Amino acid sequence: MAPQEIQSLGTPRPEPEGTSPAASPVTLVTGSVRGLGLAVACACAERGDRTHIVWRGSAGAASEAEAVFAPRVHRADLTRSADAKKLVGDVIARDGRLDHVVHCVGAYTSGPLVETSFDDWRRMFESNLETSLHLAAGVRDALRASCGTLVFFGCAGLEGLGGRRQAAAYAAAKSALLVFARSLALEEATHGVRVNMLSPGIVPHQDAHPDTESPKRLASIPLGRVGTPAEIAEACLWLSSPKSSYTLGQNLTVSGGWLI
Repeated sequence: MAPQEIQSLGTPRPEPEGTSPAASPVTLVTGSVRGLGLAVACACAERGDRTHIVWRGSAGAASEAEAVFAPRVHRADLTRSADAKKLVGDVIARDGRLDHVVHCVGAYTSGPLVETSFDDWRRMFESNLETSLHLAAGVRDALRASCGTLVFFGCAGLEGLGGRRQAAAYAAAKSALLVFARSLALEEATHGVRVNMLSPGIVPHQDAHPDTESPKRLASIPLGRVGTPAEIAEACLWLSSPKSSYTLGQNLTVSGGWLI
């Protein structure tokens, strides 16, 4: 995705000269050099946030995003707790605080259980749950200091705890993440931190899995259409804004009614 295409998702506002560190919120969006994470980061920047983006292995996409988000581009492997701590330290060193965190990291795998290997299960839990544990520990003190927000990314259909024919390992990892997010929300509420989850439905984009193009899945969406990255980003903005100040431990599903 070229810089001009990134900007079309939401053009970051330039910081006025002499802006004080407390003038605008500082937001950290992980998994944010492509896909839905990039859409969220662009929307946060357009809102006026000093937005930090994070990448692990997508060097090409990171290079393109850097043209828009520099100097707030970081490389981190959030399966490592040390990387999560260093990431937060670098954000605070740059901008002095941290107000909002959106965790968009989470690998996906598809297929029936008989074709799902133990390595697939391990990868789903490592990418979707363990990275969340490390990031939550890393940002805890900073978000308590700012009475900030933390949004995790789930997936549609978690509330029903239903079985899955094609993505059981992924849904199981996201279900575990939902329990963790709600437990964290209970603990952090007394410190003024709001934790919630955002669960997208079928949202095609350049880096989406081919499952998003399944005619059978598309036909099962009550609203009759797929979602857009902009719609997911808008929902995320709401969860990290004062408009949702009384929303805690919720799983906001944005799926057009799919899997309700």
